[in-house]
Amino acid sequence: MPYLQLRDLLQFPEGDNSTDTDTIINGVHFNLTALQHWNYTIYSNGTISNNSKCYLIFDNFKPHMFSNGSWVNATTCYIPYYGIHGRGIASIAFASLFCISIMFTLLNLRKHGKRWLREDKRFRVVGRRWQWYWMSFVAACGMISTLTGIDVDRYYLQHLPIILQSFFFMLMVPASLAMVWEGVRHWGSWQERQIVDRDPYGLPQDDRRSKTEFLLPLVFYLFAWLNFFMVIPRSWTPIQKQNTPEQKDDIARPAATGIREKVGAIFAAVAWLVICYSLHHSLKHYRPRVSGFWNKLNAFFRNCPTKFIINIFLLAVRVGYGIASAWLWDLSIFQDGVVLGWPFGLGYGPILLIILVFEIAGFVDENEDKMIIRQRRERGVIDDAALGIVKKPNWWDRSWASRYQSDDQRLRNMTGEVSGGRGAGQQKKTPSEIQTQTRDNCPLPVRELTGQTLTAENVESAPQQRIRSMLDV
Repeated sequence: MPYLQLRDLLQFPEGDNSTDTDTIINGVHFNLTALQHWNYTIYSNGTISNNSKCYLIFDNFKPHMFSNGSWVNATTCYIPYYGIHGRGIASIAFASLFCISIMFTLLNLRKHGKRWLREDKRFRVVGRRWQWYWMSFVAACGMISTLTGIDVDRYYLQHLPIILQSFFFMLMVPASLAMVWEGVRHWGSWQERQIVDRDPYGLPQDDRRSKTEFLLPLVFYLFAWLNFFMVIPRSWTPIQKQNTPEQKDDIARPAATGIREKVGAIFAAVAWLVICYSLHHSLKHYRPRVSGFWNKLNAFFRNCPTKFIINIFLLAVRVGYGIASAWLWDLSIFQDGVVLGWPFGLGYGPILLIILVFEIAGFVDENEDKMIIRQRRERGVIDDAALGIVKKPNWWDRSWASRYQSDDQRLRNMTGEVSGGRGAGQQKKTPSEIQTQTRDNCPLPVRELTGQTLTAENVESAPQQRIRSMLDV
């Protein structure tokens, strides 16, 4: 849109009758007095405006204004008129990637957020879900920002699209900080959980370590929210005033590089430093300590997860670009003619790569509850070996042979166990033998309770009679 940069004022052309009350604009007769009364001015880019209303007056755009200030057949200046250019093409590509990332984020959220053990009050399951919540939010903001960036190329004059793109672009900064912070914070909590699971009393809850871990989230979210309140709640209307070089220099540029943007960018840098300190704190307290500079450097790269090393560096690139664009107008995404490499390469790019690294790590890592279960099983094997306990295999069972017996045979075996331990191989006794054995083995009080001879039919009532006689006594 190069010719929009030369939006100069023009004089109204003369009418057919060469009077001061008539003018012809794009072949349409206008009342010059009415135009001047409503403060309309014609510009070299083919628009007529009075700072509150703007209409196109070139080619097939032929509006007409009545003397009362109303218009017919008028087309506003703020419409998608041009085709998609470089900014729109890049926006479509990044919007597609952000949209796809949401699907993988939800899969990882389901994998790592699922609970396989009873929730511990000290280690809430929501703690490992916050990272994926923030990733979904960042991807949604990136998708909205890039989709609205398509119309920045297409609009004849800048209006709402550049505001929406800039708004969600800046909203991604505190959300990205929170995304990386929650990943780093939860990794430290995960290390603590493994130690506590091995030794419940190994880490006290009233030492300096625990107090630091209580204060760090408060400090981080303080600066993250300060960045949010300095950058987001503000007047965004001046950003769209970029139709002339004068508007850019006098309105849009001061709004994009004001004191609020500079202070907000510094707050974002402080929040990034808090993330680095949190990672150092977790490595210091939950990983083996070594002495010597080179040993510490090797231990850092050995103990620190690679995903955090990469993502903290990428986040530093994004924060650095925010600081630079707060001072340099030529680097800011707020400018409609900015070189695309700056906002897309140093703005959207690092955040998209952070999401990609977390997604890959999420699919590689295992659910933490399952890891705890496996660690408990491994410790149980080691403890049993130390005590000399050898567990029988699963097939080693007293009733393993019953698996190959019929249902009727197993029922006969259980009946035999209930009837005094007579096995299935013993001979079946006749009713007379059962009567004689029952009478001889039955306790004396039972025989005295009844004046009848005990038989196989009434032998089952003997225990009840015995209990009743004991109650009577």
